[in-house]
Amino acid sequence: MKSPYVNEVEPNRVITTSFLVHSKEIRQKKSGELYLSLLLGDRTGELDAKMWDNVNDVIDSFDRDDFVKVKGLIQVFHNRPQLTIHKMRRMDDSEIEFGDYFPCSRRDPAEMWSELRRLVAEMRNAHLKRLIEAMLDDPEIAERYRRAPAAKQIHHACLGGLLEHVLSLCVLARMTASHYSEIDYDLLLTGVVLHDLGKIYELNYERGFSYSNDGQLLGHISIALRMVADKLRGLPDFPAPLRSLVEHMILSHHGQLEFGSPKVPQFPEALLLHHIDDMDSKMECMRALIERDRQVEGCFTTYNAALSRTALKKDRYLTGVEQRARAASAPSPTPPPSADLPDPPSPRPAEPALAAHPLFAAKTGSLFADKLQQALAPAAPKQEA
Repeated sequence: MKSPYVNEVEPNRVITTSFLVHSKEIRQKKSGELYLSLLLGDRTGELDAKMWDNVNDVIDSFDRDDFVKVKGLIQVFHNRPQLTIHKMRRMDDSEIEFGDYFPCSRRDPAEMWSELRRLVAEMRNAHLKRLIEAMLDDPEIAERYRRAPAAKQIHHACLGGLLEHVLSLCVLARMTASHYSEIDYDLLLTGVVLHDLGKIYELNYERGFSYSNDGQLLGHISIALRMVADKLRGLPDFPAPLRSLVEHMILSHHGQLEFGSPKVPQFPEALLLHHIDDMDSKMECMRALIERDRQVEGCFTTYNAALSRTALKKDRYLTGVEQRARAASAPSPTPPPSADLPDPPSPRPAEPALAAHPLFAAKTGSLFADKLQQALAPAAPKQEA
């Protein structure tokens, strides 16, 4: 097991550990010399890294998606940890444990798969049930479905993330379908299981997460439609109108044309699928943003483009409020009495009130005269400290 992980690094410490290279850029200093700008990662997050010296010794020895062993100093730059690399080398796959470098779902894949199969087995619509079972019974689809991430970066970007996301939607589908009586639960569940199915081929996830050639050319929506069409050829009695509903849910689940949906949702189950999918992805995105944020100080994360905002780290915020409240309510320390301390000076007699002055004591009965008297009254002398 590697150590330390990204979430364990501390500022002003020299570390020796290994990472997966998420990105590699060759840049130029003002002097004309080259330096490396890297994004390194493991299963707990990502770390910005720079190599300023001896770059020519390693520049061609590794690339993106390679494993590297590094030695360097952790410093704080722009309120985030940054690694200044002193030495590095490429590692062979035989030297590493893949589980140390790829984020994985917090749930067991086999347990999640059994849960999904149980939910499908309980479906009442025979046509929809046979379609989904034809998908899940396919050995290649089953293997990929259990392992695939739900996204490259935005949400559930981990091994098993797609299955975790789908099961979360299954819970939301059951809750919302019981609330809205007009919803066909089996149709909604079919959309949940199939809407992101194309991601098992859209993404590469053997090393780093990236888009496959088909992912770049077609996208997961088109891939999912093709997969559904392939399975429906083996189900000749599947009703054509029902097929159109299933295909529409896949086509419209992003909700808006500008978000990649060829169609907007046009019946209740399709609209509900879009909203629970959007909610679950955004909630997971915010959770991961807060958990993985590397800001050293402050209660807010860095800006997240997918959410168009920063996020409050609630625990850190509440801890800070409680600490400030305790400090404000604590009594001020009183110095102990000492025989060496001189007695405090006697208080100076108070000055007589201006109202008692013989010239200004009497009221004239005229508002203007009274105001004039107040303006001409001598100021009270300041007391000495």
